[in-house]
Amino acid sequence: MKGGEVGMDDQEIRKEEAPKKDILMTVESVTREFVRKTEVIRAVDNVTFDIEKGSFNILCGKSGSGKTTLLNMIGAIDLPTKGKITFEGIDLTSITENKRDNLRRKKVGIVFQNTALIAQMTALENVEFALSVAGIKPKNRKIQAITWLDAMNIKERRNHMPAEMSGGEQARVAIGRALAHEPVLLLADEPTSELDTKTSLKVMAMFRNLVDTRGLTIVMTTHDVNIMNIADNVFTMEDGRIVDVRKNKKSG
Repeated sequence: MKGGEVGMDDQEIRKEEAPKKDILMTVESVTREFVRKTEVIRAVDNVTFDIEKGSFNILCGKSGSGKTTLLNMIGAIDLPTKGKITFEGIDLTSITENKRDNLRRKKVGIVFQNTALIAQMTALENVEFALSVAGIKPKNRKIQAITWLDAMNIKERRNHMPAEMSGGEQARVAIGRALAHEPVLLLADEPTSELDTKTSLKVMAMFRNLVDTRGLTIVMTTHDVNIMNIADNVFTMEDGRIVDVRKNKKSG
């Protein structure tokens, strides 16, 4: 065989090599303990898994299963007692609190369970305020806020106060606020818990579309069995551990 030629064995090996997954985040042997008086509570217990870029992931389980605690560590809001979390190659457990805050402001969007909109601000002002926290220049804030509220179908309601909007409209404003600075990761803690089934399904369809068309990565918590099939990966938690992983087949 001449120098530089590839032998048949080499060709066969290359064909059999599995393509590497594009991983956004790795959670490795993560444990989170809380001390209450003399008792140590292990909220998350030795959890390991990967989050692929451009995927829709659900953490499900009963109340107290550890899913919200795990979500907070994924979003660099909290740190594990043991283990390591790597985001875009950065070990979140080894950088300073200021660097974690900056990473979260730039790269992560968060949707809270109760929307957490500021009651004294309009929908537009809520989003603009979030953009200012994210460090977006003043001249760009209104444009980005309007763009994302329009994308959330809030065009006619963007100058209304939260109290003047329905629960579904408030949820869409909260999602627009979380996405206006264009993060790579969206975290949502029980985002449909206060919504009726029809509105919940609309919000989930919106999430699915953001993943499919914009390459957004989503990790959300829920115990709603009606929306599990829309995700790519469903991680079931029990007593702080992941006890089951289900991968749903993508259509098309």
